[in-house]
Amino acid sequence: MKNEAFLDYYIDNGKECKTENQEAFLKISPPIVYEVIRVIDGVPLFLEEHLERMRKSATLLDVLIEKSDEAIKNEINRLIKINHCNNMNVKLLCSNLKEGKQDFLVYFIKSNYPEKEIYEKGIHTILYDCERKNPNAKVINTSFREHVNEQIKKYDAFEALLVNKEGIITEGSRSNMFFVKDQEVFTAPPKDVLLGVTRNRIMKVCKDLNIAVKEEAIRVGDIKNLTGAFMSGTSVNVLPVRSIDDRALDSVHNQIILKISKGYIQEMENYINARA
Repeated sequence: MKNEAFLDYYIDNGKECKTENQEAFLKISPPIVYEVIRVIDGVPLFLEEHLERMRKSATLLDVLIEKSDEAIKNEINRLIKINHCNNMNVKLLCSNLKEGKQDFLVYFIKSNYPEKEIYEKGIHTILYDCERKNPNAKVINTSFREHVNEQIKKYDAFEALLVNKEGIITEGSRSNMFFVKDQEVFTAPPKDVLLGVTRNRIMKVCKDLNIAVKEEAIRVGDIKNLTGAFMSGTSVNVLPVRSIDDRALDSVHNQIILKISKGYIQEMENYINARA
């Protein structure tokens, strides 16, 4: 696996390493589970939920992550301190899960956050025929990522929406998807998708705002009836969709999406302020 570490240092099994040191990445072997956590003002956002999901991913592969939550938290805080960086995405990676000696890496990755104008304009998305083998587990799949990135680049899109054999849109290639039909919000059932931490928080926000969300499948044929859509994820928060293939959507002016976006930002701020 290539060295993804960004800035000066990363942490390999509790040891601080210079980023140019390739050794830790060369010994990585599947199966591999990982999490990406956004750090804002020195606070790892929704950390507890990310650690819970990472452990669930490992459990779905019939293994347990040996490192404790407290040790992982301490290593993230050390990473922030030694790199003098309070705002960037951190990646947690656990490999060699079934070999008797797990490897656990903590490192910053190059992070890109959408500019304000992208939220104001919305994003173009494409449909992509694909079905994850184990959608609830966050497992590295290099070949899938490379191929879908080729398609995203080819069609000048921001994200690809995965479509299964039944013509159902499940999720984005790196995100969860929400769709609006009139006054109702739809998202795929939990069994069909990676249950994103941002997704779960958005579900909470919708409940707090009395916005009903149906965990029901949206088919490709339903796109023509949508009044809006948005993707959610660690780096993008709530990002409106302006088009799916050749179908235009006025998501940036959709009042339901605007309320959800505002509510999610407040949710983030509440979490950070409580730990600052």
